[in-house]
Amino acid sequence: MGKLIINDNLFLRQFEVEIEDDLAIIEYALQERKIFLTKLIIPSSNKDKNFEEAFIREVFEIIKEKNIRIMPTAPKLRKFIKNNKEFKELLPIGVRL
Repeated sequence: MGKLIINDNLFLRQFEVEIEDDLAIIEYALQERKIFLTKLIIPSSNKDKNFEEAFIREVFEIIKEKNIRIMPTAPKLRKFIKNNKEFKELLPIGVRL
């Protein structure tokens, strides 16, 4: 899998990437300098076991470049941060998972 082409759809407030004629989505709500990641949707047609992690990683890199703090409310996104310590720095000060 090459680099994913992720679109930040500001109107629908979601990061999205096309996969197998469908969309993988991370929905968000932006407040001040925090982004609340509220939902992760991966199409059931996706057969690539590494896709979900690659998608989340790329979205987190985009957010990191924008210098915004992450508040993951979706369980899979919280788990990703727990398992990938390098992204804990994106959490607001005082927030623990």
